[in-house]
Amino acid sequence: MTTDTPVRNRLSVAIDTGGTFTDVTLLDRANGQMWTAKTPSTPADPSLGFMDGITKVLIAAEENPDHVAQVVHGTTVATNLILEDKGALAGLLTTAGFRHVLEIGRHDVPRKSSMYSWVKPRRPVPPERIHEIGGMLAEDGSELQALDEAAVRHAARHLRKQGVHAVAICFLHSYANPAHELRARQIMLDVWPDAQVSLSSEVMPVFREYERTMTTILNAYVMPAVSSYVGRLEARLAENAISSPLLLMKSSGGVTGAQTIRKEPVQTALSGPAAGVVGCQFIGGVAGFANLIGVDIGGTSADISLIKDGKPGMTTRGKVGAWPMTLPMVDINTIGAGGGSIARVSDIHGLRVGPESAGAQPGPVCYGRGGTEPTVSDAHVVLGHLPPRLLNGAMTLDVPAARRAIEEKIARPLGLDLYAAARGILALIDNAMVGAIRVVSVERGHDPRDFVLLPFGGAGPLHGGALARLLQMPSILIPPAPGVLSAIGLLVSNLKADFSRTCLQFPPHYDLAQMQRVFAEMEADAERWLEAEGIHPTERRLQRLVSLRYRHQGFELTIPWSNLEPDSALVDACEAFHAKHMALYTFDQRDVPVEIVTLHVEAVGRLTPPEMPRISRSGSLSDARRTTQLVHFAEGTEETPVYDRSALGAGVEINGPAILVQLDSTTLILPGQFGRVDDFGNLIVSE
Repeated sequence: MTTDTPVRNRLSVAIDTGGTFTDVTLLDRANGQMWTAKTPSTPADPSLGFMDGITKVLIAAEENPDHVAQVVHGTTVATNLILEDKGALAGLLTTAGFRHVLEIGRHDVPRKSSMYSWVKPRRPVPPERIHEIGGMLAEDGSELQALDEAAVRHAARHLRKQGVHAVAICFLHSYANPAHELRARQIMLDVWPDAQVSLSSEVMPVFREYERTMTTILNAYVMPAVSSYVGRLEARLAENAISSPLLLMKSSGGVTGAQTIRKEPVQTALSGPAAGVVGCQFIGGVAGFANLIGVDIGGTSADISLIKDGKPGMTTRGKVGAWPMTLPMVDINTIGAGGGSIARVSDIHGLRVGPESAGAQPGPVCYGRGGTEPTVSDAHVVLGHLPPRLLNGAMTLDVPAARRAIEEKIARPLGLDLYAAARGILALIDNAMVGAIRVVSVERGHDPRDFVLLPFGGAGPLHGGALARLLQMPSILIPPAPGVLSAIGLLVSNLKADFSRTCLQFPPHYDLAQMQRVFAEMEADAERWLEAEGIHPTERRLQRLVSLRYRHQGFELTIPWSNLEPDSALVDACEAFHAKHMALYTFDQRDVPVEIVTLHVEAVGRLTPPEMPRISRSGSLSDARRTTQLVHFAEGTEETPVYDRSALGAGVEINGPAILVQLDSTTLILPGQFGRVDDFGNLIVSE
């Protein structure tokens, strides 16, 4: 893949499929011009919304499909399959004696559950579809017992007869030597040529049997559906005369080709949210802010992330639903809080909001699509935060229906007036998001007041002012197109892959020569991947990292490994580890030996990022004013001006209260807040 931009092949399209809307952004890399479009998501077949969005944005730009050079996609298919327990019927081959590794799992109880009543969720693969296979490797990869090939053949025949669609293979210590897993796959395919097989030595070659087995199973669990979905996307692109390559966003914040995703679909488990974090990182850099807290509020959920010194937080201890996902991924905290979150009153709990959502169908009551349960969006409509028409007038909101729903189902049961009930709904959802923000900030050793809040997604700018006040954050950064920032994040992403391998080293006898060999092998794998993706050698970047821990600790921190001589690199890594441990946990243990656990190589194929165009300074506040509407604030009802954000020029200043409307989102500036438009169209709000 080259970074040249021929005249006929200069367009990049990014599609972010959310729970309610599919957001599309088209970029002309020759001049930096962007077009955006939104279309309802199609949960029954997301590829329909995918193609409909592309068609809409090409029509808006008056461009031909054959001018598209690149299609980048953030998908929730794998995420939803895992969360909704709708993956394929899967089986597992594991080392003899490890049949119940999934059932045993870990001893911890989810933080919001009662330790007395919590019950382990049903595993993706029950014991009756798990086959123990004889054969054993030592922790250094040497063979202690030969693979029982007859047992593999028997397992293949049995699983096939059971109607299993995909098989995971996870043998003890295969991270040190994949030979047994590779041979088992070959036998499996000899017996069952159509089997879809997932190997732990390819998906996650690191130790800890439960996490490695679960990640490998989840990869198999979503493989048939994701492979089919990617195939449908490529077919729809071809049917519409788009022959450009399809790239998909990974949980780590980089994109990769469709062929890689077919093999490792679990890499897309946080695809959509990761794109939003990359978009935050990009917009923050443009606006001159290096420390950001991003809050992506859509129709179903709120995804919270933190960017420090221009870099997003990363983790290898993530989860998707109830399951550990120990692949490298952007550190995101997701809660069920969005515009479609349903508000209900119960005798036991009083008023509750979310996590259940009205989704895309039927959606909030105000959408007029058959929804009957009041939602967060309905509360905004009742209070006057939203104009009566959205999507540049293409969507008319049913204001009376929203009022009736909140009056009948929230206000009367609680003995409140209509506006107090609507404010109560928003107060609950805002405080839930504040708690989620504290998880990625305060619980990581960061003070939110040292960061700029960046609310985005369709509903983000409606909540940004309230969230910043609750957290005492000094500034809010609202990008020019907040509702499609995740799609923009797709456009500015680089190709990225992460290679990891457990290589235990205990002090004081570190085998630095062995570490160098392992690094070299992973770098060779990374170079082959970059070559297959068509990245020019001058645009390739490799970064070594190591996961370290104090002796007797159970988990590690990941630290960069410098390009110095191994002895010096080790000293620097240990010093950085002590400092990071102090920042996270308020103490270090410099007198305790440091163990090396896992080695990593991060491979990046750099794609030329777009340049954000500067906007004109000619649009005044009076030019942008369209109307006024009554808004019911806690302080009282106030006639509030409504502005067309696209008509605001650079340097324009806005005193709250004010409502700014645009195609992809609506921004609410609260009384006492002050906004300023910068040279790139960003809105910076402060008290």
